[in-house]
Amino acid sequence: MIALRTSIITLFLVLSSIAVYGQSTILEAVAMPGDGIYTLLRRHGLNPSEHLQKFVEINKDRFGKDHGLIVGKTYTLPESVTSTDNTTVASDNTRVAAVDSKTRTDLTAEPAKISARVLETPLFGEKYSKVEVKSTKLQGAVYYLSSGHGGPDPGAVGKYGSNDLAEDEYAYDVTIRLARVLMEQGATVYMIVQDADDGIRDEGVLKMDRDEIVYPNKKIPLNHSARLRQRTEAVNGLYLKHKGAYQRMLAIHVDSRSESQNIDVFFYHHENSKDGEQLAKNIHQKFTNKYRRYQPNRDYSGNVTQRSSLYVIKYSHPPTVFIELGNIRNVKDQRRFVIADNRQALANWIYEGLLSDYTSE
Repeated sequence: MIALRTSIITLFLVLSSIAVYGQSTILEAVAMPGDGIYTLLRRHGLNPSEHLQKFVEINKDRFGKDHGLIVGKTYTLPESVTSTDNTTVASDNTRVAAVDSKTRTDLTAEPAKISARVLETPLFGEKYSKVEVKSTKLQGAVYYLSSGHGGPDPGAVGKYGSNDLAEDEYAYDVTIRLARVLMEQGATVYMIVQDADDGIRDEGVLKMDRDEIVYPNKKIPLNHSARLRQRTEAVNGLYLKHKGAYQRMLAIHVDSRSESQNIDVFFYHHENSKDGEQLAKNIHQKFTNKYRRYQPNRDYSGNVTQRSSLYVIKYSHPPTVFIELGNIRNVKDQRRFVIADNRQALANWIYEGLLSDYTSE
């Protein structure tokens, strides 16, 4: 059994997954037709964002034109990675994905099945803080999850009986549920907007507050442009850190329209981002399939369109999809938000689309 204790020194933690390997470390690999460095590393269970530099260093005399791999040539794989910033990578049985240097991870490595691995993640709240890593399906994938608004800006507000429903609270709950699901499947996840005392909530009416922060621990400004710039700069800085890895950005919002307008989940992407468009289409297809299965008597009207002018789509470096979950003012759409199981379903369906996109790479 592997015992893992994570003590959070600051609130701006990186949510990182754990991958477990067999008893012996693979030291060499033969390049196959169509292989690039990232493909080869991923095939052997190595995250390109962590192992690319080391791989290039130890194989510097073995590359072909434009630093490409030569088919049939044998390449040495990094055996282990160690760091001086309290991040440890075990060389034989267990690898801990890189985490923020101010998040300390203590590890005792013994052989164990991946289903036995548990991450302690206080950001998810007491009930959901223990995250069982169930698979490595998304190992090597890096996701930036940014829920809309937050801090001094609640976003759109809808009336639900005598209560107010705030966009930022419901977008955040779906986003943090998605983060947990992604971690269960081996992904590295950055919550760009965080609320240390909310966690994942199962109440219907989610209490409004203003204490959200933006990674890595920044107060959210009142000015709209400054807010967008702040979270986009956070994503772009992390994107450089993980250069070479599969990286995707999701901005998750709740729309505000006429009370009479019932809308389905829809998706925006940049007109010049083929990866962003494909990601949006993959998630959209999952929603189409789910509606066909669970609500066969009505059509799903959610769509995928270009919206290059949106700030986070225009200026975020990773391929980005902007998701609108529904109309916060419509009674039918409100049921999508106030029932916790529905919020979880939204997170699960988005995850399935993300998985489809990653495995098609």
